Amino acid sequence: MGRYDGRVAVITGSARGIGFGIATRLAEEGASIAVVDLDEAAAADAAARLPLAEGAKAIGIGADISNAEAVDAAIARVVAELGGIHVLVNNAGITRDNLLFKMTEDDWDLVMNVHLKGAFLMTKAAQAHFVEQKYGKILNLSSVSALGNRGQTNYSAAKMGIQGFTRTLGIELGRYGINANAIAPGFIATEMTDATAARVGVSVEDFRAAAAEANPVKRVGFPEDIAAAAAFLCSDEASYITGQTLYVDGGAKLG
Repeated sequence: MGRYDGRVAVITGSARGIGFGIATRLAEEGASIAVVDLDEAAAADAAARLPLAEGAKAIGIGADISNAEAVDAAIARVVAELGGIHVLVNNAGITRDNLLFKMTEDDWDLVMNVHLKGAFLMTKAAQAHFVEQKYGKILNLSSVSALGNRGQTNYSAAKMGIQGFTRTLGIELGRYGINANAIAPGFIATEMTDATAARVGVSVEDFRAAAAEANPVKRVGFPEDIAAAAAFLCSDEASYITGQTLYVDGGAKLG
């Protein structure tokens, strides 16, 4: 018996990276999975690669989570095709890094729309089902960048906003059997961080080595590290935890 047998989990931005890592872990533990991504072909491909337990299903859904109609349609499809919704992971994210004086209004709006508006719309659509069934798990992805990071005024503001959003969800939804928590990853080796290395003109190996040296455990994180924390926080074992943000960063922000 897996912790997620009979559960349906919706994970945004899960065609790759941290999102796919979480989808893989929940699938291994018995969940049916809806991979939601802007790129429907990538979402379908990712869904087809998940290690599903017997009787579980996976679907790929293309949706712009900053668009209310697209979100409502995505949640309706999940319920129709997978039979319900029990877990929502708001993982989708983008970066548009630049120093403040170079940052454009579009850079700001795009990051806010995906991270904050997207989490708001997805949660609002899912919580209607959660309240009705008196059960639901919401997990939001923040970041250590919420504490401030050069060149990321937009991303840092969005990720700290996610933490306030999470605390308020905990206050409002706890009485309905709904838990809402967040994870704030540190440096995680993904396509996104590899792209950052390329953008700043550093090799992936050197970029990761520098990140590893900056934390007490002296290694970088991987999607599996975040997935392990997510699998706990979205499970019934964490039913007395809500409104919290767990930093999974190798201790990078200690001291």
